[in-house]
Amino acid sequence: MPADAAAAAPAPSHLSPDRTTPVTGWGRTAPTAARLIRPRTYEEAAAAVRACGARGGIARGLGRAYGDAAQNAGGAVLDMTGLDRVHAIDADGGTVLCDAGVSLHRLMEVLLPLGWFVPVTPGTRQVTVGGAIAADIHGTNHHVSGSFARHVLSLELLTADGEIRTVVPGTPLFDATAGGMGLTGVILTATVRLLPVETSWMSVDTERARDLDDLLTRLTATDRYYRYSVAWIDLLARGASTGRAVLTRGEHAPLEALERPKPSSTRARGGRFSRRDALSSPLEFRTSRLPAAPAFVPEGLLGRTTASLFNEFWYRRAPDARADELQRISTFFHLLDGVPHWNRIYGRSGFVQYQFVVGYGHEEALRRIVGRISARRCPSFLAVLKRFGEGDPGWLSFPLPGWTLALDIPASLPGLGAFLDGLDGEVAAAAGRVYLAKDARLRPELLAVMYPRLPEFRALRRELDPRGVFVSDLARRLGL
Repeated sequence: MPADAAAAAPAPSHLSPDRTTPVTGWGRTAPTAARLIRPRTYEEAAAAVRACGARGGIARGLGRAYGDAAQNAGGAVLDMTGLDRVHAIDADGGTVLCDAGVSLHRLMEVLLPLGWFVPVTPGTRQVTVGGAIAADIHGTNHHVSGSFARHVLSLELLTADGEIRTVVPGTPLFDATAGGMGLTGVILTATVRLLPVETSWMSVDTERARDLDDLLTRLTATDRYYRYSVAWIDLLARGASTGRAVLTRGEHAPLEALERPKPSSTRARGGRFSRRDALSSPLEFRTSRLPAAPAFVPEGLLGRTTASLFNEFWYRRAPDARADELQRISTFFHLLDGVPHWNRIYGRSGFVQYQFVVGYGHEEALRRIVGRISARRCPSFLAVLKRFGEGDPGWLSFPLPGWTLALDIPASLPGLGAFLDGLDGEVAAAAGRVYLAKDARLRPELLAVMYPRLPEFRALRRELDPRGVFVSDLARRLGL
């Protein structure tokens, strides 16, 4: 069975006690075998927790955590996607109460026609609400909106003693659960505050930055004018072009933007755009879908030469500056969702997504790290730089005020572990941290340096879950 079979295969009979399945993260590295259980009611979830056994259990959503956060070697993995009901929508007040297994995609389907949008979305909408809270996900609007858990009004948590607790912000249990990687219990439901929108379109400005310093200057000077802001960065560029980038900023387009007099039809990202059609259904949620990535991609096919050619093309095709382009929400936020199983493109060895943050005032550390990646010639297609705003209250939440860089690297790259260990040292020395939802190889001795509230998290876990019912490969590896 392929390493990513857990994400692709039909769900097994729920609560099946004996069936083991290889489970891996989205990066497809280091699969481990676990009993995959799919509860369909809260009672079945409680029964599954009671039956976890000596190796414990961990909740899992749609498998988009890149590393081993939703794996549990020899134990149980609770596939929560069977609990996917939207219970109530307050269309006047802008809140939704839903099961933890509901995906952001499903929420967009039901909420956008009502004029509401999820408050935070990462680069994929194939994330469950429970996973969004457990990883305290962030988006390109963190500098103004914070991370996902900041918009959660309450949640229901199934704890190791079988109790279902209502947990609200401002309490230690909420702050341990937000970003707690599922280790405080199984999130069953959540009530989330929403963002009002007039259309399902984005108004987008694009510009090129000639190097890293130019990019940092542009982001610092203009981020406050945009709700969403992100830069694709060419990490294979060297010399005077090191850190060159394409900067993309956007806002939810108001209805007036569709009514603005322009030619009756114009090209927009995502296909031909008819202003008449858009005005007739301004809140329609439409997505596109391309052919899936092949099941087998030869190792090395997407190597340094291919990545260099792609990056050169991607940089050159971007305009020097373009304003007010209309893009569909799915195109602006979730371009890769249009390619099913895109995680196969790095071959059988899979890939590592490395994301770190360093605080403002540590720009020299950021420059050194970008320089080291560029000099190492890592064949990375996907690398993005963003600014974070105020830090979030979750004890293990990733964001802190500063710069965050995320990049994909083929796991087969020779010497990758030692190279990333060196980058970890730079990050830790700059009082930064790596993102646990994407991590697959951090050395445990750096964890407490990067997450200073780790002792409180461990103490609460010991009190709440003395038998260690909730555990994952990530938790064992790092001693969470």
